[in-house]
Amino acid sequence: MSTYKLSYFNMRGRAELARYIFAYAGIQYDDIRIEWVNWPTIKPSIPFLHLPVMEVDGVIIHQSLAISRYLAREAGLVGKSILEQAQIDALVDSLNDFTTLIPWNEKDEILKKKLLDDLFDNEAPVLLQNLANQLGNKDWFVGDSVTWVDFYWDVCFTTFITLRQDFAANYPNLLALKDRVEAIPEIAEWIKNRPQTVL
Repeated sequence: MSTYKLSYFNMRGRAELARYIFAYAGIQYDDIRIEWVNWPTIKPSIPFLHLPVMEVDGVIIHQSLAISRYLAREAGLVGKSILEQAQIDALVDSLNDFTTLIPWNEKDEILKKKLLDDLFDNEAPVLLQNLANQLGNKDWFVGDSVTWVDFYWDVCFTTFITLRQDFAANYPNLLALKDRVEAIPEIAEWIKNRPQTVL
């Protein structure tokens, strides 16, 4: 059996999707949480100088989506055909594209608010409408069973509503998908017991 070590900051952020998959699949792992005060000392030892990283049997994988895609394959969450895999990857990339537009590091609060308002007023509706169209009246985004993009939607939604409380309020099928994901027993247990952080 492989051994896993997931290293990230003490927050949900870009490691939470991997943690969802670990929880769902019942895979044991070391959830290593690095405090910001210690990051400058640790950073030079991290490949590509970014977290998260995951160590699998001594081999380090970087990039959050590469980590999650690897785990999703291990957990059987990548769809039932190559075509479904491609659809899932495309939706994950679309959610990630939106996430990367969020001005997390902007220090000017006035400018940050302006950028966030523009993002949520103009870009979010396009993303949400396309996601809603993809989901339609199905239970899951792709195929007839849960996949890792359904988890990613819930992870992203949880972060987005900290920035815009009414995010996705007009998209009942997307809100219902969130509820379905969070009702999966293993995910519900993880959410209940995970460390409480703002992001």
